[in-house]
Amino acid sequence: MLSDIEISQQNKLSPISEIAASIGLSEDDIELYGKYKAKISYEKLQEITASGAKDGKLILVTAITPTPAGEGKSTVSIGLGDALRRLGKKVIIALREPSLGPCFGRKGGATGGGYSQIVPMEDINLHFTGDIHAISIANNLLASLLDNHIYQGNKLNINPQTISWRRCVDLNDRVLRDITIGQGSRINGIERPDGFDISVASEIMATLCLARDIAELKEMLGNIVVAQTFDGQFVRVSELGCVGALAAVLKEAIKPNLVQTLEKTPALVHGGPFANIAHGCNSLMATRTALKLADYVVTEAGFGADLGAEKFMNIKCRKGEITPSTVVIVATVRALKMHGGVPLDKLGEQNFAALEQGFANLRVHIENMRKFGVPVIVALNRFSSDTEAELQQIVAQTEKMGIMAVVTEGWAKGGEGVLSLAEKVDELLEQTSDFKTLYPNEMPLAEKIETIATKIYRASAVDFSDDAKRKIKQYEREGYGRLPVCIAKTQNSISHDKKRLGAPSDYVLPIRDVRLSAGAGFVVAFAGDILTMPGLPKIPAAENIDIDDNAVISGLF
Repeated sequence: MLSDIEISQQNKLSPISEIAASIGLSEDDIELYGKYKAKISYEKLQEITASGAKDGKLILVTAITPTPAGEGKSTVSIGLGDALRRLGKKVIIALREPSLGPCFGRKGGATGGGYSQIVPMEDINLHFTGDIHAISIANNLLASLLDNHIYQGNKLNINPQTISWRRCVDLNDRVLRDITIGQGSRINGIERPDGFDISVASEIMATLCLARDIAELKEMLGNIVVAQTFDGQFVRVSELGCVGALAAVLKEAIKPNLVQTLEKTPALVHGGPFANIAHGCNSLMATRTALKLADYVVTEAGFGADLGAEKFMNIKCRKGEITPSTVVIVATVRALKMHGGVPLDKLGEQNFAALEQGFANLRVHIENMRKFGVPVIVALNRFSSDTEAELQQIVAQTEKMGIMAVVTEGWAKGGEGVLSLAEKVDELLEQTSDFKTLYPNEMPLAEKIETIATKIYRASAVDFSDDAKRKIKQYEREGYGRLPVCIAKTQNSISHDKKRLGAPSDYVLPIRDVRLSAGAGFVVAFAGDILTMPGLPKIPAAENIDIDDNAVISGLF
């Protein structure tokens, strides 16, 4: 059996100019990054998004609570895009960019798998066009300018102990979570505690992904709060005089990247915020561009529907004034068996009782997505160990809820293996979407957190730490009470506790801290022991990656 990278390397790519032409873009509209990657020019982006063209239909792909290796959400998204194109639809796939952290860690990249991939997969997974590196540099430039301001006289009267801006790197590196900087003589700056987040958790990543253009990006960057003065006033980036420099670093990164699937379907791959610690969606600029250029846009939101999909609805749709037309929930036999109590090393064994018990997890995600007023369908992503009887058991249980479930085989067969799902999605798109967010802007921040906790996570109550209560009151006093909330929690459970599988309920959700992301336009609430800098597993994926004398990469999934 060929690996993902071997399948990718055997594929003959089309010049990216041909892919661009298929969605109405000329060679003058794109900026080439080699033969098979390009960015859409900023001038063309402005023209497209300002046009009066009718938006296409937006299809959101999400998932149940995943196993550690994931359930193939990207694979289904890509296969669905290819299948819709086989049905004669004008389609663009809009996905996030992979982070090097999971790429070298455990979960893998974000280019799909098997015969449902975006390519060139090595380039996309390793650096791509440098967007995430630009975000890292902008983040760390702000950190260095902030520390330099204090060292050079501290005109803004910043209290160094209140600095909330952390440095970042696009890797999993646990030893950088909590560090001390400025040690030694005064020439090294003021000694203080600091730390690193992974780049995809940076507020600059979230800000870039929610900005509509450069003007709005600069405004949002200027709104970022980085510290407080000695008398308790918020210090914003605009006061440091570096908004222009940060935006200049991001000049290329703000442009969406155009690539293709193995079957030559156009894909805009742009932005990569994690869904367990950020809002988990590709850039608003890429999505809005795709909606103007295509009849159907297939996008995804990270991890389970309790994370990425909830944030897609309440944060991205609210900010971008976009509306999903249908939701596809990806489920697998193995994940449902895991939620039914089966150990990871036994997931390939047939177990109807575990499937019955584990179905509760899928049921919760279906019920949650229905609360947003959007039609829902389930995609059963087939693995080689699945039996027909197991798959049909899930189909029957799903149908009892009045929801269609369709078996997909995108990994093995590409778009052909997802045609049945594409046909059913096409039918669903004829229904009217009565989309609504879960809470209004006017609701107080604590109530917004409680609403998500009780209605999505099924908690009975929320326990706010004293520090979280204090910060929430401060944020509301400073005028940030109308912002949506972004809850950071484990992706391994609907709850905050990764050990609570299935459909946990009637528990207390602990909120230990909150962080203001005034630039991105939301408040982050940290539940349980979630970390903003992941660590590497015992055997990192990096140990399997190599490159030969002809520059051919191997071991990359």
